[in-house]
Amino acid sequence: MSGVVLAALLLILIVASLYLFVAKPYWFPVLASVHGGSIDSLFSTVLVVSGIVFIIVQGMLGFFVARYGQSGNERASYWHDNPKAEAILLISTAVILTILVFMGQRVWASIYFVDAPADALVIQVTGEQFSWNFHYPGPDGAFGRTDPKMITSANNIGLDRSDPPAKDDIVTVGEMHVLAGRPVKVRIRSKDVIHSFFLPNLRVKQDAVPGMAIEVWFTPNRPGAYEIACAELCGLAHYRMRGFLTIDDSQENFNKWLQQKAAEQ
Repeated sequence: MSGVVLAALLLILIVASLYLFVAKPYWFPVLASVHGGSIDSLFSTVLVVSGIVFIIVQGMLGFFVARYGQSGNERASYWHDNPKAEAILLISTAVILTILVFMGQRVWASIYFVDAPADALVIQVTGEQFSWNFHYPGPDGAFGRTDPKMITSANNIGLDRSDPPAKDDIVTVGEMHVLAGRPVKVRIRSKDVIHSFFLPNLRVKQDAVPGMAIEVWFTPNRPGAYEIACAELCGLAHYRMRGFLTIDDSQENFNKWLQQKAAEQ
């Protein structure tokens, strides 16, 4: 009887897993970037392949438990090996895993090994305990000089306003705007510890490492407001390190926001 009960529990597990995959009540947040589609597709492929194996293995386990776990007096047979079966299992597993690895490498390369378009909007992102700082170039398109010695409570990134290119630069804290359809290249730094710049809706996650400027680019394609998170435990107030990303639907609205921030500064 215990074998039938265990088989029934395994069947419930399989059905519940299939329901969660098909209905997707707990899934990724809404997608808002171009490259995120390939990431989601790769994830779904890996999940389907591993899910098929899971169902086959658990189904066989449930069958054998229900079939041969009734009375407990059956005699088990034993053989030393089966080269043909082992070869089939090993080769098929190796082929499947190799295909998945190459699919993953292709997606990775399309994000990190392809240069951003020449017209990409460049934003310098600086993480610190416990906020995100965003540095935009002004109308001249050039970033002003920064110096760690000039960092104060009112100048989070140490921007040298006496430097001519810095006079029209815009710096915001916890607030980032981009334009739908225009590629964005972010140059990520950290002032103190390791942070992780995470845009869940855009499928972007990149560590911010002290002493390094790491670049990653993406193309937003869904106007709206989204969360910016830190995906690295960076201190006692890590929970407070969040910001807000707005994907503007028009160049006019994006320019209006830039002009507003320039006036505030």
